[in-house]
Amino acid sequence: MKVHSLLLLPVLALGLMSPSGAEAQRRQSVADRVAALEQQANAPSPTLELLRQIEALRAEVNSLRAQLEEQQHQTEQAANSARTQYLDVDARLQRLEAASQPPPVLDLPGDAPVEAAPADGAGAAANPPGKPVPATADEKAAYDAALNALKAAQYADSARQFGDFLARYPNGPYAPNALYWLGESYYVTENYPLAAEQFRELVQRYPAHDKTPGGMLKLGLSQLGMKQNSEGRATLQAVVKQYPGSDAARTAQQRLSPPKS
Repeated sequence: MKVHSLLLLPVLALGLMSPSGAEAQRRQSVADRVAALEQQANAPSPTLELLRQIEALRAEVNSLRAQLEEQQHQTEQAANSARTQYLDVDARLQRLEAASQPPPVLDLPGDAPVEAAPADGAGAAANPPGKPVPATADEKAAYDAALNALKAAQYADSARQFGDFLARYPNGPYAPNALYWLGESYYVTENYPLAAEQFRELVQRYPAHDKTPGGMLKLGLSQLGMKQNSEGRATLQAVVKQYPGSDAARTAQQRLSPPKS
């Protein structure tokens, strides 16, 4: 009996040791899994890296958008400044226009249109050479209608009406003003070739008219608008020389002066 008990001791010892070994293995397995999870947590995740790249790109896009908006703002400011200057000059020219509205009989020294005499000489006494031709009611109404279209910023309509007016009354007392405002209708829409054509005709046909300084100024500006820089500057210099002290001369001098840094 004693011998038999001794034989059972190793078996019992092994049985007592087995649970402890299994527990140690289980604990080691858990530790390994925790370590693996920690390593995964510390390693950069592809998803997180992609999110970081997206955020970086988004920040770059926002920066570029801000730069673009700033450039657009600066461009708008420059355009508004140029338009303000233009409107200021144009307002002064319109005041001169209103102050010099021709009466029924307009006296234009040296350039006043004369009504053509009949072939048989009849009416020559009524309209001797050099006598200004009165503006008819229809002529004045047509001129006023075209000018009102221009003031209402209906530039295509005003160009059409002034063109029709000049076709009907090419030598009437309102012809110089009509030429100027026809050129203005083209100029404000940046149709510089047609604008220059009207202003050039005004300057050539009516050198002594009070619209001629402004017409010559706008001729120079139209040439600059067509990138004819040499011709444009020469025209502006002529305005300064021929009409010193006038609003047109001051504006021409401003355009000739180099921009302030």
